[in-house]
Amino acid sequence: MPKVERTEIFDVDINSFYEVITDYESYPSFVDGVSEIVVVKKTKTKAEVEFIINLIKKFSYSLDIKQKEGSQISWTLIKGDIFKKNTGGWMLKDMKEKGTKVTYHLEVEFKGFAPQVVVNKLVANNLPAMMKAYYQRAKALEKGKG
Repeated sequence: MPKVERTEIFDVDINSFYEVITDYESYPSFVDGVSEIVVVKKTKTKAEVEFIINLIKKFSYSLDIKQKEGSQISWTLIKGDIFKKNTGGWMLKDMKEKGTKVTYHLEVEFKGFAPQVVVNKLVANNLPAMMKAYYQRAKALEKGKG
């Protein structure tokens, strides 16, 4: 069962980063492999979101997302084409003038056999680039507000 965690400190405001990670509708414009997002329902503290992904193979899954304004989101799998389990989240900590400490964690389990190349691409190899994409989006958001 692949499990991954990564922590970085980004020179962006915690609220800007939180805004980016909860703006699910915009993921296709900056997250590699996300081809479509369907927000089934969303409140300030919860969301149900369907992700349509195209990495080597096209697949979809729906997540039940819990949001704690300005500090974290976590999710569990509702249903999916290839996942038996998909749990994870973002934890944000305000580091004041240093920026935001961002920790991303993910644990997935696949239905049936999943080639190791697919597992690595989905879970570990894309993580640094994916986190950088969120950071760049948050940085651009801050510049737009300035």
